[in-house]
Amino acid sequence: MSHDHHEHAPKWKHDGVRVIPGHTLDPNTAQTPGMDRKAAINFARVGAQKIWAGTVSIQPNAKTGAHHHGELESVIYVVRGKARMRWGDQLEFVAEAGPGDFIYVPPFVAAPGNQRSGVIVAIPILAGLHHQYVGYDFRKGQVKRTSQSGRNVCF
Repeated sequence: MSHDHHEHAPKWKHDGVRVIPGHTLDPNTAQTPGMDRKAAINFARVGAQKIWAGTVSIQPNAKTGAHHHGELESVIYVVRGKARMRWGDQLEFVAEAGPGDFIYVPPFVAAPGNQRSGVIVAIPILAGLHHQYVGYDFRKGQVKRTSQSGRNVCF
């Protein structure tokens, strides 16, 4: 029995490895004042079902607001700048990360991030099946806003 490798070539050419050039990142994602998000990997761009990846630049004095991404685990790689993350029932815990550091945020952990010095450039990656964003107002101890998206999410 002979196998014709050419009959699989078109499928693998379009369904195989994808390279997303840095100059083609998509800014058409939810934005927050002081933050500039760009999607590299998501459902709309590459058909990703369980992951979102892109870049975020956070301007000095910007605050992202306390939020979590539901059941998703999040990883942030800090490229430039110094990030400060806060979490806990009253945001009583603090950690800082600088260039070359990774930040891991477990599911359901609400953590606002803000810059410590200069502009932060980071690469967030979210993995999971049901992407969501849940905002909190810690001063009032309540959910501030909730939005869900089955296939597109931003950090």
